[in-house]
Amino acid sequence: MVTGTLFRMVAAGPFKAVSQMRRGVLEYCVLALLRDSPRYGVELVQTLGASGALTTSEGTIYPLLSRLRRDGLVETTWQESATGPPRRYYSLTRAGHRSLAEFTAEWTRFRDAVEGFLAPSEGR
Repeated sequence: MVTGTLFRMVAAGPFKAVSQMRRGVLEYCVLALLRDSPRYGVELVQTLGASGALTTSEGTIYPLLSRLRRDGLVETTWQESATGPPRRYYSLTRAGHRSLAEFTAEWTRFRDAVEGFLAPSEGR
């Protein structure tokens, strides 16, 4: 049934769009959270989740952190924890700071362009 298929595609659209947007910016949100101070993985998951729009899981964040580490954008240190085993803290490298700065410059231009298209058209 074409109508039912079309409805499912349109109905799933916003969820897929949010998922794609989240996937595209998550790396840079993590880099931004690490800009000012080192953090450990669970702390990143909690902070992202508190935003409401960037809820993620440890199963997503740890592979991302591993990739960022391999790419030389973050480095790690182990620190003792008062409430359990030592924690691995992640912090930005110089390359990570550069990558975040480049994304931030592009993000503003990108965001403004998207908002321009989403705003009601007046003679466009």
